[in-house]
Amino acid sequence: FPKPIENMMKLATLALIAGSAAAFAPSKVAQTSTSLNAFEDELGVQPPLGFFDPLGLLTDADQDRFDRLRYVELKHGRISQLAFLGQIVTRYGVHLPGNIDKSGTSFDSIPDGWAAVDAISSSGLAQIVAFVGLLEVAVMKDVTGEAEFPGDFRNGALDFGWDTFDEETQYSKRGIELNNGRAAQLGILGLMVHEQLGGDLP
Repeated sequence: FPKPIENMMKLATLALIAGSAAAFAPSKVAQTSTSLNAFEDELGVQPPLGFFDPLGLLTDADQDRFDRLRYVELKHGRISQLAFLGQIVTRYGVHLPGNIDKSGTSFDSIPDGWAAVDAISSSGLAQIVAFVGLLEVAVMKDVTGEAEFPGDFRNGALDFGWDTFDEETQYSKRGIELNNGRAAQLGILGLMVHEQLGGDLP
């Protein structure tokens, strides 16, 4: 593979592995404890694996450490869900209308998957990175301090009926998001690796 793509693939793989290392560890409010038993009843601990922390990231961890890892897991899961959906949509042939730059490069001329990275100019990639950075530092976080759990970015404005659900339904929906994010992290990693190994994707 060309060196830039090989390096990007390695970085992406490491980022996904690091981000999902606590993927099967659990998020409900629990007491601060240095014991792993304190996290065995958290959201996300479920059969067949139960509490799963193969890298020992929660050994001697307190609730703040757990909440930080859960926040990172949710964030990577959300990004991976968007990435996986983006792969499906663009490979199906759906692209934005118009041009991506002033020179007339149309969105539908940009190839799918990793090949898109080489097709977009360095200034275009810089704009993407800057936009993601802006979202990271100013938008996708608990700005108002009203979060009820890690990953709660409603900030007193976005609700979509969340407060109309009972506690059991809210807990269930949080678990569904967590599991979909875990599946998407593995899914997008699988797609990227398959593509880099020369496999044919539709």
